[in-house]
Amino acid sequence: MNRSIDLPNRRATVRLAQRLSPLLWPSDLVVLSGDLGTGKTFFARALCRALGVPADVEVTSPTFTLVHEYAARLTILHGDAYRIGDESELLALGLREARGEGSVLLLEWGEPYVDVLGGDALVIGLEHGASATARRASLAGVGPRGERIVLELGP
Repeated sequence: MNRSIDLPNRRATVRLAQRLSPLLWPSDLVVLSGDLGTGKTFFARALCRALGVPADVEVTSPTFTLVHEYAARLTILHGDAYRIGDESELLALGLREARGEGSVLLLEWGEPYVDVLGGDALVIGLEHGASATARRASLAGVGPRGERIVLELGP
């Protein structure tokens, strides 16, 4: 199941994250893809806030640390696979095990690693829109759980 959503401004991106947050369960995998500057970290921050990460906790790109952990309604592991060379490097981060223990994985640049992380994911592709702040989100459900989330997000 695939669908696209126009995000004319940052507020629309925040609203998408707010709509997604109550649909997430323990062990869900959300993969963010898109070119540099398309808003992957902005969306990740909005989703973390919607899941209950307090405003005084900084939610930043994990580009250099590779993984940040946040306590909220669900434990969230926010990772960045941009500098990961192969599956063994990704597995060494313990993300698959953390998912098995109930953490939600939110992984930027993670599309090549959906299968190694257990499959069944929501993949959100972000691309630039017509204006500096406009984006387009392509939502794809991989596996039954991912497809269900796309359906539950509605039109």
